[in-house]
Amino acid sequence: MPQNALAVAERALLEERRRLTREEAAAVAAVPLDRLPDLVALAHRVRLEWCGPEVELESLINAKSGACPEDCAFCSQSARFETEVDVYPFLDLDQVLEAAHATKAAGATQFCIVVAVRGPEERLLRKVIDAVGVVQAETGLEVACSLGLLTPEQAERLAAAGVRRYNHNLETCREVFPRICTTHTYDDRVQTARLAIDAGMELCCGGILGMGETLEQRVDFAFELAELGPCEVPINLLDPRPGTPLADQTVLSPREALQAIALFRLILPDAWLRLAGGRERVLGELQAMGLLAGANALIVGNYLTTIGRSPEEDHALLEALGMPVADGPGEGRFVVDADGAHARPARITIPVAAE
Repeated sequence: MPQNALAVAERALLEERRRLTREEAAAVAAVPLDRLPDLVALAHRVRLEWCGPEVELESLINAKSGACPEDCAFCSQSARFETEVDVYPFLDLDQVLEAAHATKAAGATQFCIVVAVRGPEERLLRKVIDAVGVVQAETGLEVACSLGLLTPEQAERLAAAGVRRYNHNLETCREVFPRICTTHTYDDRVQTARLAIDAGMELCCGGILGMGETLEQRVDFAFELAELGPCEVPINLLDPRPGTPLADQTVLSPREALQAIALFRLILPDAWLRLAGGRERVLGELQAMGLLAGANALIVGNYLTTIGRSPEEDHALLEALGMPVADGPGEGRFVVDADGAHARPARITIPVAAE
């Protein structure tokens, strides 16, 4: 089937207007890398057909850094590892607001407040909620949060405070997760993702590629994400951090990364696929190809513990590619049905195809 797998996927996604089955996606994954240009071209067509040409921009702030009690093997903010990451409590409101103004100046429409914790205790949650209100009032930005594991009551309070989108990554597939983290479970993460949706927030849920998983496990991961129906899927490419258990992990090749991005687009055709941490190191001069392989969102500026590119560089890249910046979260999202492509709210999801 690998010989005609791309044709089958093209028919399913562009003619029959449906998602791929797991069998169809596995066949696409088996297509040799020497056919990567064909896979990338198909992923780009699917991105345009299902989502339109816009690219959504987001900046984030590491509002509380380090001293996290969890043992996620990729993370330099864990208190369990000897790393050189900065450690500080939740930033002053003025510092958060300064970062939000910089986000707006960079042309981004989303601002994500991130803290390094297992989950927010009451004092921290109140500070975050206060910051959300001030940022919205003074900048007009849509505010997202990434605060770790939540209780139902915490999720409801964040939604009531105006948090539009909640980030809680699965990080990897269920099979690989126990090798990556032992202080909480995969199901803990799934539960928080569902709580965010139940509370009325959009779900931002993705992970990190290149942590030793197989190609088949990347396909599993994409389908596990699809079951949750996230609005946004961040795709991080492992940039190994000194002092962490994955410090010596071999990074993905650019071809492997582009293959994975394209596969995620075919399996998650209507999501914002956001190129995030590691794109500079892994893709290098081929970052434009990430946007031609199905990605349609970027983190601009720096990441949590690593340096990113300047917003000016990313705007120049988008201009060169002829890709407009989305006016706001949810802009440019389309549903494709028998009547053609038309705009829809981001919270509506399309069922995963039956096997």
